[in-house]
Amino acid sequence: MKCPYCDYPESKVIDSRESKNGLCIRRRRECLSCKKRFTTYEKIEEIPFMVVKKDGRRQPFDSQKLLRGLLKACEKRPVPLAKLEEIVEEVETKLQDRTDKELAASKIGQLVMKRLKTLDKVAYVRFASVYREFKDVVEFKQELESLLKEK
Repeated sequence: MKCPYCDYPESKVIDSRESKNGLCIRRRRECLSCKKRFTTYEKIEEIPFMVVKKDGRRQPFDSQKLLRGLLKACEKRPVPLAKLEEIVEEVETKLQDRTDKELAASKIGQLVMKRLKTLDKVAYVRFASVYREFKDVVEFKQELESLLKEK
């Protein structure tokens, strides 16, 4: 591991910890040359999970893209970032557990909407409006009415 400060090629590990979800390992390292400390994160490299878009295109699953969508849906809402990261992690775990490495974007959207619905109704409606691409106000109204009936 190269030192980010002096580019020396060797360092020693001072501390190792598994992340809360167990998906990566955080290591504190010390450069053997300049003695500065830095952190690295190790994650198992897996076959990328592919998302099949509505038009048939395939692209690798991007957890950061999903998180950005959730952040936008929860803008100015009392939803902690940790809860959104938990949703992304849950979706990512479900995808990794699958035997086939492709899934329709609609299925991912359904997983996210199911979690958002219990977390924050306004964020759910915002996410649904973008994800489901309501054609007009009538469709949007129907979704709101069905949400209100569930109460």
